[in-house]
Amino acid sequence: MSQVSHCVKVEEISPVKKKLFFDIPWADVKDELDSAYKIVGRKARIKGFRPGKTPRKILETYYKEEAEDGAISSIVNKVYWNAIEEANIIPVAQPVIDQKGIETEKNFEFTATVEIKPQIEPKDYLGMEIDKEEIDVSDGDVQSRLERLRHVYSTMEDANEDRGAREGDLVTLDFEGRLDGVSHRDLKAEQYMLEIGTNRFLPGFEEQIIGLKVGEQKEFQLKVSEDYPSKDVAGKEAVFSVTVRGIKEKILPALDESFVRNFEKYQTLDDLKADLRKGLESETGERIRASVRKNIVDRLLEANSFEIPDTFVERQTYSLMMDTHRRLAMNGMDPGKASEIVERMKDRLKSNAERMVRTTLLLESIADRESIQVEEADVEKRLGEIAQNFGQPLEEVKKLYEKEDLMETLRGEIREEKTLDFIEGKAKINLVKRES
Repeated sequence: MSQVSHCVKVEEISPVKKKLFFDIPWADVKDELDSAYKIVGRKARIKGFRPGKTPRKILETYYKEEAEDGAISSIVNKVYWNAIEEANIIPVAQPVIDQKGIETEKNFEFTATVEIKPQIEPKDYLGMEIDKEEIDVSDGDVQSRLERLRHVYSTMEDANEDRGAREGDLVTLDFEGRLDGVSHRDLKAEQYMLEIGTNRFLPGFEEQIIGLKVGEQKEFQLKVSEDYPSKDVAGKEAVFSVTVRGIKEKILPALDESFVRNFEKYQTLDDLKADLRKGLESETGERIRASVRKNIVDRLLEANSFEIPDTFVERQTYSLMMDTHRRLAMNGMDPGKASEIVERMKDRLKSNAERMVRTTLLLESIADRESIQVEEADVEKRLGEIAQNFGQPLEEVKKLYEKEDLMETLRGEIREEKTLDFIEGKAKINLVKRES
């Protein structure tokens, strides 16, 4: 059974799926079955018989299923790998084997369905016409960033007892939400701190708090958002009872030279503003770059239609689900609730996964056609950037990537970026002003 003469045919089910049909002569099946029974016989423990001396008929009574499974496994392994090599098929996952078992004196037939990478002939990736926003940071942008810094260095003080809560205040609340008159634990809290204006709680909740003074109570009806983490209350009408326990107002520092003393690297307010402008220009450049690349990918996907293996999408979906769960748990969410939320997000994550897989395969095909390669210098440069960002020695980062088998992933990311750089470099770029 060293040859693959038993492979009857290869059928193309789709551009990413092939089915191999095998027909194994009974003589070969019998040889494998005899070998399987010898293996089973050596470990069989049957009263009255020494190991390895149990008659075949007795083994067939007690170990038929195990022996036949062993024979089938051996047959499949012997002919499948030779078959895909001869047919020049490179599977992207384990085959799906379909067989109906061994029948005495009959040929053994089975099929193996495999998924493969699509053969993509990329088109319309050269000479794209793309709008690209000019980097333009205004004095107003700098001032807005300064205001954000003022908030970072603000202090909180008890508000005047005579005034009610207003935007920007940090309000301490006791509240209880009831569904059909019954209090629900997911809508109840004591000494809950809420910054008015952040909109981090239920939509419409903050507006009900504005104007309330310390000690005042209020009851109001509010619909819980559809995406609320607890599915028991999401989308339902609740009646809230709220008591204000405290109000602190934010005191912002003056924008003068004394404010600059918070930062060792600046001597004057103008120095601070200049650095903020530089940072904003860098951020704007990154945002524009991301926008251009998204535009390129959108155009590529629109112009190139092709099938993709389900296996790739499933793997990427699973990866996105695990990453989302990890981030939710790291932010303090109960792992069980995080799992519920991730499961509800599965369809959306699958859609994202499909786009990611299509993008990767398409850019890979363009890189192959244009002979775009990743050099060791590219890898070294990227590892250096990662090390600098995380404040770690380069050698430590390199060892970590090698230990976690992340080098090939890194190379793939670099190759994608170089391919996008190549496409952008061949594009007709129209510089446009930022919309006000």
